[in-house]
Amino acid sequence: MAREQAHVVFEASKRFPRDERYSLTDQMRRSSRAVGAMIAEAWARRRYPASFTNKIDEALGEAMETQCWLDHALDCGYLPPEQYNTMDAAWQNIGGKLNRMIERADDFCKPIAR
Repeated sequence: MAREQAHVVFEASKRFPRDERYSLTDQMRRSSRAVGAMIAEAWARRRYPASFTNKIDEALGEAMETQCWLDHALDCGYLPPEQYNTMDAAWQNIGGKLNRMIERADDFCKPIAR
């Protein structure tokens, strides 16, 4: 889901003005892509519950940052309200799932059988 929504951000941001390239566009793309990368890193560290939880918490922070950039894109008129609402709802959903992963970290961090 995070990968899919990062792609949605990428496609939507292609239509942003060129003068936003190094500010809004790059920041929004970076934060949206970081979510999936941090989930992957958390999975690799699942032997260590504290590390797992920390990386999922960082992913949650990046998802929330993406929502903040979406707010700015809406305020600047770069996203129509309907598209913003759809994208924001998707990132809210991702954030909720990440929060539940934090709450249920023990379910993901079971000892590896040898």
